[in-house]
Amino acid sequence: MTDSMSGSPATGTPEVDGPPTGGPETNGATPPPEELAVAPAPLRPRIGDTRPAPAVAPPTRPETRQTAPPVTNGSAAEPLVLAEPAGDDAGMDGESDLDADDDDGTPRRTRSRRRGGRSAKARSVGRYFMCVHVQPEVTQIAMLEGRSLVEHYVARGSDETTQIDGNIYWGRVQNVLPGMEAAFIDIGIPKNAVLYRGDVRYDRDDIEAGSAKEQPRIEDVLRAGQTILCQVTKNPIGAKGARLTQEVSLPGRFAVLVPNSTTFGISKRLGDNERRRLRRIIDEVKPEGHGLIVRTAAEGATADELQRDVSSLLEQWMVIEREAGRSDQPRLLYREPDLAVRLLREELNTEYRAVIIDDETLYEQVRRYVATVSPDLAERVEFYDTSVEPLPVFERFHVHEQLHKALDRKVWLPSGGSLIIERTEALTVIDVNTGKNVGKTNLEETVYRNNLEAAEEVARQLRLRDIGGIIVIDFIDMEIRENRDKVSAALRNALARDKTRTQVGDISELGLVEMTRKRISEGLIESLSTVCEVCNGRGIVLDTSAL
Repeated sequence: MTDSMSGSPATGTPEVDGPPTGGPETNGATPPPEELAVAPAPLRPRIGDTRPAPAVAPPTRPETRQTAPPVTNGSAAEPLVLAEPAGDDAGMDGESDLDADDDDGTPRRTRSRRRGGRSAKARSVGRYFMCVHVQPEVTQIAMLEGRSLVEHYVARGSDETTQIDGNIYWGRVQNVLPGMEAAFIDIGIPKNAVLYRGDVRYDRDDIEAGSAKEQPRIEDVLRAGQTILCQVTKNPIGAKGARLTQEVSLPGRFAVLVPNSTTFGISKRLGDNERRRLRRIIDEVKPEGHGLIVRTAAEGATADELQRDVSSLLEQWMVIEREAGRSDQPRLLYREPDLAVRLLREELNTEYRAVIIDDETLYEQVRRYVATVSPDLAERVEFYDTSVEPLPVFERFHVHEQLHKALDRKVWLPSGGSLIIERTEALTVIDVNTGKNVGKTNLEETVYRNNLEAAEEVARQLRLRDIGGIIVIDFIDMEIRENRDKVSAALRNALARDKTRTQVGDISELGLVEMTRKRISEGLIESLSTVCEVCNGRGIVLDTSAL
């Protein structure tokens, strides 16, 4: 018989690193025969050790020797038990029990993962963390990956007219501009919104004869004074009004309902097997006469969960239809939930270890919502009691210092290089410098390594500062084409973690990269600042005496 820990004979000593606890060094020598009759001190479990426990008790050592106390879980009579690993190592051969499907078609491995991630001392150890700080006139939400701030959102009380992305309105056409292929729509806020030709929905039966055969012009579809149902797709930014679409959609936890449409789709981020499983479920729960898009969050969702989500969206749509028929006045029909709830709807999954909120009212609202859509994650929503905690929540989790760095125009790289981020009316310019990075081998290698670091940091800063529109990155010139290709690939890989759509070009001969990032709302700096009244945003004050 052999010892299951080491494969050595049961009468031998288990393999350990170093001498036995409390005993002298043996230098690999076999202990005297009389010492083999007593058990050694139990081995302390090691992180990552997946070996099974020994089948038989190992031999003990004499009581005259001092032995380490047994590892306990806070009680002398309760030994610490290590949970069996879940996943591919759960079984030795054949199909794992987690690979089988439940009655509703959900893989048990997926269901096991959705119950919660790995835990340490009964606490989830997910990769992401959300921190919500509520003030009288502003709510700030910080998203951290590990301890690094990756996204930061700001919502103010005046956002009824500025942060309206996703809201549904009953609007009235003010005027149609054929030359711009656009129409200005009054939706009940101070500034008119814009509806472009590509976002207009129409029925060909309503189009005048002669225009029905070809693509109709916007003046054939819309006319001044007409009332329409529309949804905001982009917040008003600066002097530009909000952007609208008539392709209304209602997002839920697992799916997006597209009323009066034949649209159907499943997130491309899901694997082929999961897409096939969800396709079978959606064929049963898809409402008649409406389109449906399955979100990435639906991975592992059961048929009952998807059915409840779709039913809830249908009820919301029926309420919107009833409200739309009551009056022809431009007004709000549906408002998106609070920013915290909206982000949790989009983001919350088992990868989040906790959601900390320092306002009791918002905490209760968020917890109720999570308990409804994802009961297994409700325990991860926690209240941060500022009357008990000595530090504010942003200070406690080191968000405050990272936020200040995110507002600076200069960003330091790990090796000593730096980024300079400048905003202009037309685009954002990012300049890459070597700074204190002098390298060790040659100039090309130093520049290449510095640009690799810059590519990773640029992607993080775009996401953190929520920079949208046209972006030009001035990398340091590299002579070797292969190095330029590697830097370009590193930038694309880093941007792939950003849920906002981006388009990236190759590095030009001048070392410039032109890219775009979809702009939905104003950036982080704009949301936390106002235009200087002295220089009017120029950053300089003219010498009037000389002029």
